[in-house]
Amino acid sequence: MSILPILEQASWNASFGASGAGGGSLSGPWYSTHKTQLLGVLLAAASNFLISISLNIQKCAHLRLAGQTEPKSYYTSKLWWCGIILLLLGEVGNFTAYGFAPVVLVAPLGCVSVIGSAFISVLFLKKTMRADDILGGTLTVTGTYLLVTFAPNGPQELTARRVQNYLVSWPFLVYSILEITVFCILLYFYKRRAVKHITVLLMMVALLASLTVIAVKAVASMITLSAKGKMQLTYPVFYIMIVLMATSCAFQVKFLNQAMHLYEATAVVPINFVFFTTSAIISGVIFYREFQSAALLSVFMFLFGCLLSFLGVFVIARNKKVEHLQIPFIDCGRIPGQKLTGKIQPDSHSSCYGTLNNEDKSVKSQS
Repeated sequence: MSILPILEQASWNASFGASGAGGGSLSGPWYSTHKTQLLGVLLAAASNFLISISLNIQKCAHLRLAGQTEPKSYYTSKLWWCGIILLLLGEVGNFTAYGFAPVVLVAPLGCVSVIGSAFISVLFLKKTMRADDILGGTLTVTGTYLLVTFAPNGPQELTARRVQNYLVSWPFLVYSILEITVFCILLYFYKRRAVKHITVLLMMVALLASLTVIAVKAVASMITLSAKGKMQLTYPVFYIMIVLMATSCAFQVKFLNQAMHLYEATAVVPINFVFFTTSAIISGVIFYREFQSAALLSVFMFLFGCLLSFLGVFVIARNKKVEHLQIPFIDCGRIPGQKLTGKIQPDSHSSCYGTLNNEDKSVKSQS
C-alpha cells in the first residue's frame, strides 16, 4: 500500500474537516464536498495559462513590427490587441478565482504562467527548449500538485460582516502596523537615499500586493455571494475594499515597472513571484485565517510544495539569454558644426534618447 494516498487522505481530513480513520471513510464524494474550491483552482490555472499565451502573442507582435521596413506603433497591430484581450480575460479569471478558492492556493498558482511562457515561447517565438525548462517545469508541476492537495479549505461564505470582523481583529492590526512601518522605511531609502536595488523595489511591490490580495479576495467573494442571491454590495466595507484594491494595485504597478526598467526580466520575474506568493500566503494566514484548523502535516507539505514551485521558477529563469532587437547604426555623414563624424545608436534606456553629444561648443553659437 503506497504512502501517498494515506498522506492525501490525512491532508483532506485535517484541512477540510472530514472524518478520520476512526470514523470510517469520508462522509461524501470528494467532488461534491470540494467542487467550489476545485472550480477556483481550475479557473486560476487556466487564467494564468491564458496570461502566458497573451504575453507571448504581444512579444511576437513587437518582433514582427520591429522587422518591418516602415515600423508602426504597436497599438496599430491586431495581433498585439489580441494579446491584450487575452491578458484582460486572464486577469478577470484570476479575480474570479479568489471568490471560490483560498488566497494561499490561488496566489502560488501564478507559477503556471511562468511554466506556460517557457513552453509556449517555443511555439510562438521559435525558441529552443532547454534542459532547464524541462527540469524547472517538472519541479513546478510537482510543487503545484502538493499545493492543491494540501491547501486548506477557506470559508465558503465570506460575507461583508465577516470581512468587517477581520479588519478590526488584533492579528491584522498588528500585521498592518508592521507592514506600514517596513514600507515607510523602504520608501524613505527609495526616495531620499535613491536606493533602487531590486530587493527594495520588489519588497515594496510585495507589501502592496498583500493588501491587493486581501481586497481582491473580499471583493470577489462578496460579488459571488451577491450573484447567488445574498446581497453584500450594500455594505460600506465592499466599497472600502474596492478603493484599497485600486490604490494598492496602481502603486504596485508603478514600482514593478521601475524594477523592470532597471533590471532584466530574468531577475525580476522569479524574485517577484517568490515575494508576491510569500506575502499573499502571509496575508491569507493572518487576515483570513486559512490555516487555522490545518494539521501540521498539511502545513509542512504545503510549504514544501511552495518551495518546489519557487525552485522550479528560478531554474526556468536561470541563464536565459537576454534578447535585444537588432537596431542598425545610423550613419549621419558630415554634420555642420561638428569636427568629427559619428554614428548614433538609439538607446531606449538612455535619458538623452535621440540626441547628440556636443563635441564642439561652437554649435550652440551657430544655432
